[in-house]
Amino acid sequence: MLIRLIVTAALLSSPAFAGDAAKGEADFKKCKSCHAITATDGTEIVKGGKTGPNLFGVIGRQIGSVADFKYGDSIVAAGADGSVWDEASLVAYVVDPAKWLQDKTGDAAAKSKMTFKLAKGGEDMAAYLATLK
Repeated sequence: MLIRLIVTAALLSSPAFAGDAAKGEADFKKCKSCHAITATDGTEIVKGGKTGPNLFGVIGRQIGSVADFKYGDSIVAAGADGSVWDEASLVAYVVDPAKWLQDKTGDAAAKSKMTFKLAKGGEDMAAYLATLK
């Protein structure tokens, strides 16, 4: 009984992502009009726009922290406590960026420069981005 309780608790406390990185890579075309993926050595993985920050290494990076990128106040506030992007937070963010920022910051007026919403496929996108380190 104790073992079952421990296993159940572990499963409930761990995010279960069944994201398909290959599908996320293919779906990234929805994002590249605003976001590029450029490795730290300058290698261009996906040529994209500059409206959004470079998404190379986003999983594990502090929220709102790409050097020389002009973030909005709300996303900077979301990362001010040292929070980092993980797959779960990225999936929740892309569904409704403004709502995620409002929930994260507690500011009902928080808004996002990202107006695009990814209603489905966020798990795949997060799995893909997690491969880029």
